[in-house]
Amino acid sequence: MNPSEPAVTWERAGDRVLRVTLRRPPANALGLPLIDGLNQALDEVAGAPAVKTIIVDSEVPGFFAAGADIKYMAKAGAADFAAYGRALRAVLGRLAAPQWLSIAAVEGLALGGGLELALACTLRVAGAEARFGLPEVKLGLIPGAGGTQRLPRLVGRGHALDIMLTGRQVAADEAYRMGLVSRLVAAGQAGPAALSLAAELGGPSRAAQQAVIRTVDASYETPLPDGLAYEADQVQALFGGEEAKEGIAAFIEKRPPNFG
Repeated sequence: MNPSEPAVTWERAGDRVLRVTLRRPPANALGLPLIDGLNQALDEVAGAPAVKTIIVDSEVPGFFAAGADIKYMAKAGAADFAAYGRALRAVLGRLAAPQWLSIAAVEGLALGGGLELALACTLRVAGAEARFGLPEVKLGLIPGAGGTQRLPRLVGRGHALDIMLTGRQVAADEAYRMGLVSRLVAAGQAGPAALSLAAELGGPSRAAQQAVIRTVDASYETPLPDGLAYEADQVQALFGGEEAKEGIAAFIEKRPPNFG
């Protein structure tokens, strides 16, 4: 790759979808160029409220993203390492924000920060040859951009500890069985499958989808009675909104809803 070429590019893939592509060979290491590029892509989405779904994929053969920039870390002092960690966590936090849906289209390796990037997405689509891992213990470290928090919420404590304590790579079919991968497709088809999923996500009410995410996330953090009360509050608030009125009317009139 020419150093003058962008590490991240983005393009509209339909009116409501933005496709964000990682393109920093040889392995899409999540250094500052990729972090800056992801932030710029998210700025684009923030300025385009019609965009509902972000797809994150890679054009580097064999890699979704191989993790943190180890060469940078080897030269960094404590202050630089802390700043780098803050920058990576901040951009993944932006990606995970509830105002949009996001899909990681994973082919090849998603390791370390690369898996944490995929975990920050709402859903993950994987080709059959994809592999996942959080190998930080082999460096004397732990995942530091959400891996210890987001992975157990997806796959449970036992699977998460197995992956993180060994640092092993998990094949796509095993990742699908444990719930790390949302949809498993043939090798090379993660991108098209992600586009198809984005089209599926484009139909329902955005307000209802955001409420689903908020309420499901609350289930990990609150006792069951409090979670049930929160769910009741959310559905009651939606019922008074225009999208619920449209959805109910469309059902009665036997037509597709128009959520705008």
